[in-house]
Amino acid sequence: CEDSTSFFTMKETDREAVATAVQRVAGMLQRPDQLDKVEQYRRREARKKASVEARLKAAIQSQLDGVRTGLSQLHNALNDVKDIQQSLADVSKDWRQSINTIESLKDVKDAVVQHSQLAAAVENLKNIFSVPEIVRETQDLIEQGALLQAHRKLMDLECSRDGLMYEQYRMDSGNTRDMTLIHGYFGSTQGLSDELAKQLWMVLQRSLVTVRRDPTLLVSVVRIIEREEKIDRRILDRKKQTGFVPPGRPKNWKEKMFTILERTVTTRIEGTQADTRESDKMWLVRHLEIIRKYVLDDLIVAKNLMVQCFPPHYEIFKNLLNMYHQALSTRMQDLASEDLEANEIVSLLTWVLNTYTSAEMMRNVELAPEVDVGTLEPLLSPHVVSELLDTYMSTLTSNIIAWLRKALETDKKDWVKETEPEADQDGYYQTTLPAIVFQMFEQNLQVAAQISEDLKTKVLVLCLQQMNSFLSRYKDEAQLYKEEHLRNRQHPHCYVQYMIAIINNCQTFKESIVSLKRKYLKNEVEEGVSLSQPSMDGILDAIAKEGCSGLLEEVFLDLEQHLNELMTKKWLLGSNAVDIICVTVEDYFNDFAKIKKPYKKRMTAEAHRRVVVEYLRAVMQKRISFRSPEERKEGAEKMVREAEQLRFLFRKLASGFGEDVDGYCDTIVAVAEVIKLTDPSLLYLEVSTLVSKYPDIRDDHIGALLAVRGDASRDMKQTIMETLEQGPAQASPSYVPLFKDIVVPSLNVAKLLK
Repeated sequence: CEDSTSFFTMKETDREAVATAVQRVAGMLQRPDQLDKVEQYRRREARKKASVEARLKAAIQSQLDGVRTGLSQLHNALNDVKDIQQSLADVSKDWRQSINTIESLKDVKDAVVQHSQLAAAVENLKNIFSVPEIVRETQDLIEQGALLQAHRKLMDLECSRDGLMYEQYRMDSGNTRDMTLIHGYFGSTQGLSDELAKQLWMVLQRSLVTVRRDPTLLVSVVRIIEREEKIDRRILDRKKQTGFVPPGRPKNWKEKMFTILERTVTTRIEGTQADTRESDKMWLVRHLEIIRKYVLDDLIVAKNLMVQCFPPHYEIFKNLLNMYHQALSTRMQDLASEDLEANEIVSLLTWVLNTYTSAEMMRNVELAPEVDVGTLEPLLSPHVVSELLDTYMSTLTSNIIAWLRKALETDKKDWVKETEPEADQDGYYQTTLPAIVFQMFEQNLQVAAQISEDLKTKVLVLCLQQMNSFLSRYKDEAQLYKEEHLRNRQHPHCYVQYMIAIINNCQTFKESIVSLKRKYLKNEVEEGVSLSQPSMDGILDAIAKEGCSGLLEEVFLDLEQHLNELMTKKWLLGSNAVDIICVTVEDYFNDFAKIKKPYKKRMTAEAHRRVVVEYLRAVMQKRISFRSPEERKEGAEKMVREAEQLRFLFRKLASGFGEDVDGYCDTIVAVAEVIKLTDPSLLYLEVSTLVSKYPDIRDDHIGALLAVRGDASRDMKQTIMETLEQGPAQASPSYVPLFKDIVVPSLNVAKLLK
């Protein structure tokens, strides 16, 4: 089957070759002139064919030579395998025959072991006899501080002991009596090792001092520890093969060295607390500052000096940095677990969150680049920090409430002083209350800002919330102050001045709140903060309004007698009541000039309005009824003169406010025109004009006004009343009501209608 497949493949190949040749010949003989070159083409193709055949023959010959060589090598390998097989058979036969001979050499083997032990004993004989002397010399060297020489002798002793014990172990590992005998003879060796170790640990405990005074001593200690580490490694490697470990091994002095350093660091951190809260209120600040200084100094020494005394693979600075960080973390947790006061919590958190990672400590240029602050774990966990902040906010809340209460009580004591309050640089009366309150807020916000932006915002919210409550108490106390004074106007002596100071404080509080928020609040639309401003503004305006009202009450109590003279016979005959009123008001407003502008402006307008209302009330009280046109004219003209007198006064008081306050006095003039009218038939028209101008005027006001005229008949009064009732006038948006506060005695109205 395979021959047949090969045959068909060859035929296919021949066909492809013929087809290719035909195609090639056709390509050569496409033009007639190419026929002349047929012979040339034939010779060239014959040469190519001969060349190909020669290469094929050479290739086949090369393949045949390779096959021949390979067959020869396989034949030789077969012969070698047969020889090796025969040799292995001969060896196996010889080994079986020599087993008995090997068994008979056991005594020789034991003799060899014994000889080895004796050789070791002979070799260490000198050391064995000189053990007591070497022990004494080693002890002396340790006491003299010659640690390297002492360690060299100690190694000799340990080497002799370990060599003897090892040979004994090889000979008879179960013979504990001889092992104990050897161990006992070298018993002082372990004591020397412990004594030397104590000296090493003492040097390591003072390593930060030693490295500056005598770095060679520290280097000697490190060399001794490194020697012991090498011996430990060698013994542990031998243990894997023999199972023998000398007593006291491995010593692990490198591990103990780091343990000693860690304990030293912890002790150094804990030992920096020199004071307690009872002895020094600033104990924690002092303690943290000492820690900062010590840790920074120690790490700089470690980086610049200690690194040179230790092998690089010890990574001494990295290990010391981790030790200090862990010791600090433990110490900070211990401090956080104590019952800290608010200022102590702030000191601790400021140190932990800011100082520790600042240029004053771990970010110090002398520690760079070895110390990467970004890789240090927090000294306190977020949970502990959160608990401390909660405690701080709770304590701060209580403290702020107490401070505000105390500040208000202190301010109240000033209100009853016999001396005037202080004035600010612009001459406005004030007390120290706003400055005390906002100085306290500033201090707490500055402290909170040292810790974090979030805490600063929380403290600001807290301050504003407590300010809200405080202002409510302030309002109540100001109200009580006013009421107590009205019960006894002789006390306190400087009531007016301190009430002015209270009013001015309201403006100061407003400005201080805005300033505080602008300074400490990044986003003024933060919920819970911005919403508190309108509420406080309302309370402050209410306090100021009550204060202004109290001062005006003071004014009008002094004016009461003179206001009662208005529109009386005495007034008509030449009373100077309005003169006294103007002088009194001006005198009071000389003191009121020390009220800050926003409240003084309102107070001046209110005083103007109230004086005019009292004047109109005097008219409506019907204290006088004019009996003749001459009296009406005289009275009306006097009213106009007094209106102008009041207008001049309040223009003077309102100068600088830029407001038109003449409208109030115009009301007196308008009423005077009704009284002055000589033709009763025009009275309805004049009254209608008055009502349209002052829509809040009522029927009883008109009745009282007609009664003052004294010439209006009953029918005329009835007609005027009925007509005015048909169409009440509409008030303009800017109209300030005056008559609505004026009550006309009902008896007089009833009498008028009879």
